[in-house]
Amino acid sequence: MIDAAAAGRSVLLIAPTGAGKTLAGFLPTLIELSRPKAKGRREGAAPAPVRPPQPSPASGRGSPVDSSTESSLPLAGEGWEGATPGADDGSPVPFSRWQAERPPSPLHTLYISPLKALAVDIARNLEAPVSEMGLPVRVETRTGDTPSSRRQRQRRDPPDILLTTPEQISLLLASKDAEHLFSGLKRVVLDELHALVTSKRGDLLALALARLRAIAPGLQCVGLSATVAEPDDLRRYLVPQGAGAPLADLVVAQSGAAPDVAMLESRAKMPWASHTAHHALAEIYELIGQNRLSLVFVNTRWQAEFLFQELWRINDASHPIALHHGSLAVEQRRKVEAAMAAGRLKAVVATSSLDLGIDWGDVDLVINVGAPKGASRLMQRIGRANHRLDEPSRAVLIPANRFEVLECRAALEAVKAGAQDTPPERQGALDVLAQHILGMACAAPFDADALYGEVTSAAPYRALSRADFDAAVAFVATGGYALKAYERYAKIRRTKDGLWRVANPMIAQAYRLNVGTIVEAAMLKVRLVSARGAAKTGVAGRVRFGGRMLGEVEEYFVETMVPGDTFVFAGEVLRYEALVEDEVYVSRTTAKEPRVPAYAGGKFPLSTFLAAGVRALLSAPERWPALPAQVRDWLELQRARSRLPGRDDLLVETFAQSGRYYLVTYPFEGRLAHQTLGMLLTRRLERARLKPMGFVANDYALAVWAAGDMGAAVSQGRLSLAELFDEDMLGDDLEAWLAESALMKRTFRHCAVIAGLIERRFPGKEKTARQVTVSTDLIYDVLRRHESDHLLLRAARADAATGLLDVKRLGEMLARVKGRIVHQPLERVSPLSVPVLLEIGRESVAGEANEALLAEAEEELIRTAVG
Repeated sequence: MIDAAAAGRSVLLIAPTGAGKTLAGFLPTLIELSRPKAKGRREGAAPAPVRPPQPSPASGRGSPVDSSTESSLPLAGEGWEGATPGADDGSPVPFSRWQAERPPSPLHTLYISPLKALAVDIARNLEAPVSEMGLPVRVETRTGDTPSSRRQRQRRDPPDILLTTPEQISLLLASKDAEHLFSGLKRVVLDELHALVTSKRGDLLALALARLRAIAPGLQCVGLSATVAEPDDLRRYLVPQGAGAPLADLVVAQSGAAPDVAMLESRAKMPWASHTAHHALAEIYELIGQNRLSLVFVNTRWQAEFLFQELWRINDASHPIALHHGSLAVEQRRKVEAAMAAGRLKAVVATSSLDLGIDWGDVDLVINVGAPKGASRLMQRIGRANHRLDEPSRAVLIPANRFEVLECRAALEAVKAGAQDTPPERQGALDVLAQHILGMACAAPFDADALYGEVTSAAPYRALSRADFDAAVAFVATGGYALKAYERYAKIRRTKDGLWRVANPMIAQAYRLNVGTIVEAAMLKVRLVSARGAAKTGVAGRVRFGGRMLGEVEEYFVETMVPGDTFVFAGEVLRYEALVEDEVYVSRTTAKEPRVPAYAGGKFPLSTFLAAGVRALLSAPERWPALPAQVRDWLELQRARSRLPGRDDLLVETFAQSGRYYLVTYPFEGRLAHQTLGMLLTRRLERARLKPMGFVANDYALAVWAAGDMGAAVSQGRLSLAELFDEDMLGDDLEAWLAESALMKRTFRHCAVIAGLIERRFPGKEKTARQVTVSTDLIYDVLRRHESDHLLLRAARADAATGLLDVKRLGEMLARVKGRIVHQPLERVSPLSVPVLLEIGRESVAGEANEALLAEAEEELIRTAVG
């Protein structure tokens, strides 16, 4: 790492947890900052006044700027007050004079992490060696939790090393003094790089890096990661792109001791379907008692809350057990982190809020409750235990049901082989590009040609066409063709010299309050309306009707429904009528079964890599001896009663149960892809007049039930499975379903917020979720009618295809099984189908009641399956 820094090269460091990669990333910086000439300002040398920073190729900062606008623009969305020193008489100093006379910025290195807690943790671990060596180096953090007064002071008097997040970098780059602040920047350290680049946050960061390179052309980027499937993707991210662009250097550290990972073979009866691992609660508690400090990882915040409460319920030994997830107040999270560092806790139940890079040192054991969903994610979590290279990290996997046993076994084999499954490189999102364009205009007027060259130097946008870039600029300037008549959507304007500048100072303020790509999931109110009101709602669309409020559901649940669907909520079977603003209108129905039952599974989709591992394990009985006896018996029973899914084929079972006809298939492609498949299959079965009543999906299987006998239709040639599962369902069928569902409106809202079309926060006020929803729904309807190729509609379709529907993965699955679909007609439910059938009509009930209800339904289905 020192050699790469001396040669001025950017570098990707891949090293196992505990190898010291974070300090290796900082070491060149500490060496450079320890040299006396680098610390002239700190050691009392009075610098001479300097000229204002020269314009970068993309900025057009040498052009005339209206002085009234310049003096009124806030520096970074934090207000003018305190932003510049006053003159001797106490009057404010004009920004241009202050910028010209102040000494050069000492900011040498930026450290960027995906988590606020990670920046705080690194600050603690970096300050210790800096202090012990007596280095004259100032290290500070800047996150959303940093007080405004400190953020203002950091811009007036930056530290040598600033530890921060992608959003804060974009915020600083949108300030008028960004060139001065970053002109002397030498290095950017990107920790947990694989986690940064897989989302829109990574797109925003890539654009920020492109701007930083324009301001500081000699900038070196250092990427740090422990889990990388395709190193070249990350090496490309670290350097400017273009024709013949080289990759960043690669440094791979020697691997440490192999992790010690096992799967719990519970003494209790293993559930066929459960997501809580309640059966193993006593054994989890035993593991906690046997170790000094355990990290208990789960996949969702609901699971974290549930498990934490259950552990306290049986905590007879009064072990100090804490809870940590992203929804907790920052003060609460910091208390937990401090208690961990001080060794005052026995266990912490956590979500992904602690599975990246936190170096607590004294964690003895990682307990992963539920299936890991990905080999790389599991390796990250395992690495939180025993941060020592020469000793193995210890972890125990606790599968919640029998399918999860198969997934855990596949994950164990992946860990043993050192295999990774990080997602493939992504293309930059257009809504993020629009946000960045506005941010650059807030900093200073820009030239479109120069900014296009800068943007395409960022890896996710290297293939961006000029037409798409110009469309993004036009969107920021007018809102698009259909909205250009409304002044509120005109964020930037073109000056006589051809440069684009922000339209007015209030837009710059609003941008800085809304920067970022994280849009929190909204909750929607469920309102019961009368049959008469429901009928009117379906026609009027936006008329509000009174009715009793039943509670709230998460937005993602409603996205999958179309009017007429039924679901269970508040102990009743309800009919979905409409989504009006932020309220779901429902009416009571006499239907005996819900068509869209809730799914209480994991937050993360099953990775393609682990899915292939599960299929391979199922199709190889010679490998079954490594499985728990209960699971072996289950698979043997499936082989006797039906057949097992093959490695590359698609098993489709049909049978009757309780007066209904079922079709169950096992793609093993994850819940998102299965839900999309279920939506499209029911449309096709409807056209075949088989009267589908609904579907349910989990990570492993999909079940559709209907009033018509689907098995008989296949056997008699009235229904072709090859046509039913044909790839062409991703064409017109998908478009027709999207037009009917609420999913596209919700996706569009997220894109509109990120792109800046709709501001969540505005100086002096904040919009409610209802106000944002009303605004975006109206705009969505207008754009669909008058500008169907609008930039944000295209962005929303891309998001739906990749994130919410997993269309790409579904398409790959359909192509893989073409000509390899195996139909197995059955007289009764199969053992393998029991877990997915148990999802039907399931309503979340807290605590033991849920497990009791599930166990009762499970016993009935198992009796039928085993005959």
